[in-house]
Amino acid sequence: MNKKTLQDVELSGKRVVMRVDFNVPLKNGVISDDTRIQAALPSIRHILGQGARLVLMSHLGRPKGKGYEAEFSLKPVAEHLAKVLGQPVAFAADCLAADAEVAALQPGQVLLLENTRFYKEEEAKVKKTDDISEEDYKAQKAALKEKQKAMAKKLASYGDVFVNDAFGAAHRAHASTAVICKYIPVSVSGFLLEKEIRYLGNAVNHPERPFVAILGGAKVSDKLAVVNNLLDKVDTLIIGGGMAYTFLKAQGHDVGQSLCELDQLDYARDMLAKAKANGKKLLLPVDNVAADKFAADAATQVVGNDIPAGWMALDIGPKTIAAYAAAIQGAKTVVWNGPMGCFEMAPFAAGTFGVCEAVAASGATSIIGGGDSVSAVNKSGLAAKMTHISTGGGASLEYLEGKELPGVAALSDK
Repeated sequence: MNKKTLQDVELSGKRVVMRVDFNVPLKNGVISDDTRIQAALPSIRHILGQGARLVLMSHLGRPKGKGYEAEFSLKPVAEHLAKVLGQPVAFAADCLAADAEVAALQPGQVLLLENTRFYKEEEAKVKKTDDISEEDYKAQKAALKEKQKAMAKKLASYGDVFVNDAFGAAHRAHASTAVICKYIPVSVSGFLLEKEIRYLGNAVNHPERPFVAILGGAKVSDKLAVVNNLLDKVDTLIIGGGMAYTFLKAQGHDVGQSLCELDQLDYARDMLAKAKANGKKLLLPVDNVAADKFAADAATQVVGNDIPAGWMALDIGPKTIAAYAAAIQGAKTVVWNGPMGCFEMAPFAAGTFGVCEAVAASGATSIIGGGDSVSAVNKSGLAAKMTHISTGGGASLEYLEGKELPGVAALSDK
């Protein structure tokens, strides 16, 4: 990554405004998983240790962008951060009216701003509806972009240096992630963002081989570009989850009531042909756990690659687990995004946990990206055996697609 990092700037006596990803699961003011807060601590402690004054900003959830919504307030996050940081954390109730709170900061002190998404201009998204003409739509979009610039300028005014440590939001060109970089003297990556890009970048562009990628999840359409991009880079591509049945259907198999995107069959055939032409292994399930309904108490049976009518495949079968584990065992680099089945229900968890165990035992450099994959790894108790667990599902997917991440591209060059 040819971008400046925290190590490239002197922070003593400076005000630092830092974008973090504190989009944590929060219910009734209680945080059930503070992984993302913990991941930001190295950068936070480094900045405060340098004697800088630190202003933190983040989004939380999906508020409407029309002002304060109690369920999406970051105030409980400020209180939690104070506990894990071991020092007070001030809180500004309005991210765009925090001048007094920012001015009151002393060296070594930290302030958290209220949810940036309480303002629509953070994302600057205009939904196109049938009752809006194309001309009005463009005018609304242009007006909101101007407001986004004004918001970015305001946020930039809180600091001398901008630090982006929110990998989970790095794929968004928002006021607080990318646009702000235009209005502040220097923009650098935090330690977490730098680490994420280093691991994903090395895996995709300079992998130690054999390089095995594992893709799962519900839909092929969610990962069209990922499959296409990885087939240029991997030695073996393993496919599981609901997306596998579109590929099996493309090969002529019956898939019963399993998830299948009929409009993606040609794409699946193209990817199978590409794998063959490139000399890459593309592994699909050879057996499946089928259910008579989508429920934990469903009747189940292990079937081959033809799913009986009225049944749906909800996990890969034992022969497939063994085949996938064998492919993973010889790998030097493994990237995994997406579960092998509906692992949230015990009868359909064996595939995902079997792959998890294989990755943990492989000794490969292992990068886990994507919310469900991370959840599965944490649930398995094997998280400590993975090399890197990404904090950004959407961002890691876009990176694997080969896309440029706006929140990274906007940072200052070295």
